[in-house]
Amino acid sequence: MTAPIGQGPYCHPHLDPLSALRAPGDPPWDVYLTGTVFLDIVFTGLDSAPVRGTESWARGMGSSPGGVANMATALARLGLRTSLAAAFGDDHYGEYCWDELEQGEGIDLSASRRVRGWHSPVTVSMAYEGERTMVSHGHEPPPEEPAPACPPRARAAVASLTPGRRAPWIGEAAGRGTRIFADVGWDDTGAWDLAALADLEHCEAFLPNAQEAMRYTGTDCPRAAAHALTEYVSLAVVTLGSDGAYAVDRRTGETASVPAIAVEALDPTGAGDVFVAGFVTGTLAEWPLADRLAFAGLTAALSVQEFGGSLSAPGWSEVAAWWRRVQSYEDQDPAALSRYAFLEELVPEASVEPWPRRRAVPTIGFRRSA
Repeated sequence: MTAPIGQGPYCHPHLDPLSALRAPGDPPWDVYLTGTVFLDIVFTGLDSAPVRGTESWARGMGSSPGGVANMATALARLGLRTSLAAAFGDDHYGEYCWDELEQGEGIDLSASRRVRGWHSPVTVSMAYEGERTMVSHGHEPPPEEPAPACPPRARAAVASLTPGRRAPWIGEAAGRGTRIFADVGWDDTGAWDLAALADLEHCEAFLPNAQEAMRYTGTDCPRAAAHALTEYVSLAVVTLGSDGAYAVDRRTGETASVPAIAVEALDPTGAGDVFVAGFVTGTLAEWPLADRLAFAGLTAALSVQEFGGSLSAPGWSEVAAWWRRVQSYEDQDPAALSRYAFLEELVPEASVEPWPRRRAVPTIGFRRSA
């Protein structure tokens, strides 16, 4: 088994948001997730979209593990002990992604496997004008890719629900006490039937965006949709884009609404994954609902100011640097500042300076010297 986060060969001590809650006999992992890992190649510094019949030169590029690796990396950088089950090709791309996730981010890959003769899926993303254009390529995934029948013990798991399809591992994990947080993609069938999300019955929290929430509930208001969703799940969190996010907890009757943080967005890739990672972190740490929502929005806002998916996922040093910086603004709105006052106890002065973390690099890697 890979060493928990903070104990791998390239990892460094950092803030553990669950330190006060850890006890003997706890699950070895804080979060488990499964899915497909892509190699992401991101071209940046494009002034406009490529024009047909011409060659465009990008001023920058980056490469990193993508797909489900975006979520895994975001969780790990926030200090959660993260376990990932995924299939990796035995090509150079797969080797690179495995090394970056296991050695670079301290993510447990004991439930993952290398598949002989399978080529790694690849996505090329071009970022310009605050938007992105992506082209992906992949071969037929290997059989039973990638979730094992019996997932490892974990406090929580993040699942992506697919209409009309059950994932047996979700019910298995929930039955063993794992708290399931779920998101969902666009329903290409157009049915938008909550009954088709069979595994929703195992989920503690459901985190769709506003359009998804309204279509699934047949409402014309995201907040009304969030309340309607609590008939199916204990905790509904609806992301509202530039308007922030809204959450309803059926168990307590509590609601929370947090506006978005205004930032200059360079690349939205992976922002949704980072939001979920931030919310899961706050939930496992037992923060109040409004603090969880604010933290999730903050981490997502920090991520869109950088290029790439897993490349842009913030850690505690970025959170601390942001908190110290916004407090220094003379014209800062006291009410807005108070919304994030809970960070004061989480980011001690010593964590402001970035630790020497190894991150994915702009090229696949140089040959090692003899």
